[in-house]
Amino acid sequence: MKIVILDKKTVTEGDISLKEIEDLGEVQSYNLTAREEIVEHIGEAEIVLCNKVPINAEVIEQCKNLKYIGLFATGYNNIDLEAAKKKGIAVCNAPAYSTDAVAQHTFALLLHLVNKVGTYNESVHEGRWINSETFSYFPYPISEISGMTMGIMGFGSIGQKVASIGKAFGMNIIVCTRTLKDFEGIEFVTEEELFQRSDILSIHCPLTDATRNLVNEDKLKMMKPSAILINTARGPIINEQDLTDALNNNIIAGAGLDVLSREPMRDDNPLKSAKNCVITPHIAWAPKQTRERLITIVADNIKHFINGNPINVVN
Repeated sequence: MKIVILDKKTVTEGDISLKEIEDLGEVQSYNLTAREEIVEHIGEAEIVLCNKVPINAEVIEQCKNLKYIGLFATGYNNIDLEAAKKKGIAVCNAPAYSTDAVAQHTFALLLHLVNKVGTYNESVHEGRWINSETFSYFPYPISEISGMTMGIMGFGSIGQKVASIGKAFGMNIIVCTRTLKDFEGIEFVTEEELFQRSDILSIHCPLTDATRNLVNEDKLKMMKPSAILINTARGPIINEQDLTDALNNNIIAGAGLDVLSREPMRDDNPLKSAKNCVITPHIAWAPKQTRERLITIVADNIKHFINGNPINVVN
């Protein structure tokens, strides 16, 4: 089968092998694909793989040979699922490959904000410890997270992993989710309670019409002034201007973000200059081991499709 990869550079710049995929057919790879190049790059391919390239109804209509769309991702909001279904095209994602990595990054953002490691490191390298009168100095407040209430919005594999880590830190875990699960030692609460009670609120729900702009001015005003917001899910779940205003006006204490509404980040994004806002460039999923696992899952999805028993179908 002819296989086209539309945005290879979003998965590897040469540090991991695509051999597992390349062994499955005639593979044509493009580092990146602009919108106007999508149809041309897919061409006569039966299988197309992508990470963030948008494949809409118009693209699907023009690519007559297309039978399968595989994602280098768990999220699939860049694919028109209904249009694909109408054409009998299977759309398959890569679930749970990044659970450990995203949970780890969630706590990296949180600990950066509460322990101020970066701030203290900078002050030491500026000579402040050398000139200190005492063996220790602590002008930048730090906090213990043990005993804090961690609120989790969304309770899939990543949300559950975050809950387990939070419990290991001695945190009290509350969760808001559409589907209640049997999970020891947590409390399920309403959305309103989640925002009101959380010391740390971590977002782990998918981006849907219902969750777009979920975190907005009204919800932020429900939160404690000392609260920290973490988002490693999808950027548009947060209204960025509302969050900027909340941070700059001390409505909440801080935010740690790995995702934004537009990626790459635009120069006019208001969060760029927001107070106490830590931003990383959508890297929670990107450790080498995680991406290697992703390639294996994507290849396995293709094998099952070729053999007539597709798995991880999302449409």
